[in-house]
Amino acid sequence: MNKMTSDEELLADLGLEPESEAPSGVSAKESRIISGFEEIEKFYETHGRLPEHGEDKDIFERIYAVRLDAIRKSEECRFVLTGKDKHGLLNIETSEDENLDDLDDEDLLSELGISSIDKNDITKLKHVKSRAEVRAADEIASRVPCQNFSKYKILFEKVQQELNSGVRKTIEFRKNSQIRLGEFLILGGQKLFIAEMGEEFISEYNRPNQRMKVIYDNGTESNLLLRSLQTSLVKDANGRRITDPALSGPLFSGIAESNDTASGTIYVLRSKSDNPIIAKNREVVHKIGVTTSSVKKRIVNAHLDPTFLMADVEVMATYELSNISRSKLEALIHKFFDSARLEIEIKDRFGLPIMPREWFLVPLFIIDEAIHRIKDGTIQRYRYDVKNSRIIEE
Repeated sequence: MNKMTSDEELLADLGLEPESEAPSGVSAKESRIISGFEEIEKFYETHGRLPEHGEDKDIFERIYAVRLDAIRKSEECRFVLTGKDKHGLLNIETSEDENLDDLDDEDLLSELGISSIDKNDITKLKHVKSRAEVRAADEIASRVPCQNFSKYKILFEKVQQELNSGVRKTIEFRKNSQIRLGEFLILGGQKLFIAEMGEEFISEYNRPNQRMKVIYDNGTESNLLLRSLQTSLVKDANGRRITDPALSGPLFSGIAESNDTASGTIYVLRSKSDNPIIAKNREVVHKIGVTTSSVKKRIVNAHLDPTFLMADVEVMATYELSNISRSKLEALIHKFFDSARLEIEIKDRFGLPIMPREWFLVPLFIIDEAIHRIKDGTIQRYRYDVKNSRIIEE
């Protein structure tokens, strides 16, 4: 196999073939060089470091690393990028795994992790790179300034205060760990907040995925894919999850908090409402609450209270607990089953619409399991899988 003997051949192999002149006066080839370098800059801005070689890196990063090496070694590329290297990437010293002058086409393919390719058709590299670059652009989303960062800044400051005081902690982000709406994570030394999660879809690899709006503590935001963020957190040796006070910490501390109580009763109710939605799902529609008084007293006027769906209820289960933080306990239960919360509008005695928030589409035995995991202190290791109606370990 012939060695690459010129910058022209190397650029062509990297998908930077010369084309006709662009309307701006910059040739298509120069435009491709600039565009390719801008993608490397985006990687640098997103991750705070240069792309690196190595089998432990994904193919997108390795492509950028090879491309950067090639650009650095090409006088033509460096000339085209004069005045455009805003981060000085062309001059940052790096330790290259290979010397590109000594790489033939097959070595370069191996460097990119592509081995099952027809040796008689080396041009396939161009097509592989093109697809990879498209995926990289999708996976490594560009950050942009967050226009309404002021409302998130308060959240980040509160989280930092709670970390300093020990209310929150950081824990390792393990492989296959889930990412939830409204939680805080640490990636690349930066805190980030999951502000929005889009509709789930099936990726080209037949795996569920979804878009997320992610806010960073430096005032930027990005539109990331869930699996891309999961992968980055697992690869980052310092990738962490910031615990939620409502989902962690000692509930049964033995010390009552101010304006709280040292005892309470968890109750599970089933509605006798004739509402079509309730009637159809009666066996799995339950209200889960916590009270400091007797449950009997709490439900005495259920048929007059929109919180109870303006209907009488049946007590399905009660759990007496002592030395607990009642507010934390209730928040914990509701957040744990949040994905199964029943969205229903009920009109009160005056015809005003009310949306009760303590009703969930959860089987009774699942609620019982969750309560026991709260009692033994292991609940933070689990989550509720609403699609399969089961509690699973993370």
